[in-house]
Order: sequence, then C-alpha cells, then structure tokens
Amino acid sequence: MNSNASTLARPYARAAFSLAHSHGRLRPWSSLIAFAAAIAADDRVAALLDHPGIDDDTLVGLLLPEGDVDPTFRQFLHVLAENRRLSVLTEISAQFELMRAQAEQVVRVTVTSAAPMQDAERARLADSLRRRFDREVDMRHEVDPDLLGGAIIDAGDLVIDGSLRGKLSRLQTELAH
Repeated sequence: MNSNASTLARPYARAAFSLAHSHGRLRPWSSLIAFAAAIAADDRVAALLDHPGIDDDTLVGLLLPEGDVDPTFRQFLHVLAENRRLSVLTEISAQFELMRAQAEQVVRVTVTSAAPMQDAERARLADSLRRRFDREVDMRHEVDPDLLGGAIIDAGDLVIDGSLRGKLSRLQTELAH
C-alpha cells in the first residue's frame, strides 16, 4: 500500500480501534474489517467504490456479511462511504490489526521455510519466540522451496534470515570484499 493510502487510513483505523476497544469487541471487529477489506479489494467491487451513481447504503451493503452485524460497525462503514474512503479499507484493516496485536501483547510472526514444518518444530519455534519477545506469538507458516533450506522469521521490525539462500548471499558479499 502506498504512503498516501496509509496516511488516509490512519485516522479511520484509530477510530475503528477505539470504538472496538471501548466496546470490548476487538476480535469481532477484526473479522468484520478483514471481511469488508477483502470484498473491497476485489477488482469488480473496487471499481464501484467511487462510482457517483451508487448510494452509500448499497456500497455498505456490499461490504457486510449476511446476518446481524454490529450497528456501530455498520455506521463506521457509512462514515467511510460518506468520506469516500472505502477504497482504503485494506490499509485500515492492516493498521487495525497492528493496534490490536499491540493491545493484546501479541507479536505476529511469519515463518517461511524451504519445506513444511512439523507440528513439534512449529511448537518449539513458537515457544522460543515467545520467550525472546516476552509476548504471545501468533505464528503463520509459509513454504518457499526457493530458500533451499532453513527459514526466514519475519516479526515486523525484526527479520531473521536463517535460510540457506540468505547465508549464501552473505557469504558471496563477504567474498566480494
């Protein structure tokens, strides 16, 4: 996402977080915002978001799941529609998740390995990361065979490249100097 979208999304993400937090609804709002952002990111829907011929109620209806939805969340989407900010829902969702993780003392980690990790390996790694960060760990695992071996651990501000590809790259750099 570009910095302009990030800047436009920031006050809305803060407002969403404040509303959800004050009502004790961080987890449900997280799901609702993620759902709305996924729908808004669809090319067919994205083309409609700024269309002047479509009223706000119709746009908001497109972005809500079926059934009863938190009326405060519905109103939040209406505010976004009125201010023509539905197009930054993906960035709002990302910023909301960062604030939620910080509030819940959770660090989100993506582990990319060359091969699938066994459950026991994932559990040991999660435990090790929990001790290192002194926080709960929400770990996602991805497989990238191009890594050749090892893994890359991405925890936002901290990236640990223990992949064979990364080690070979560092060795090549050292040999070049």
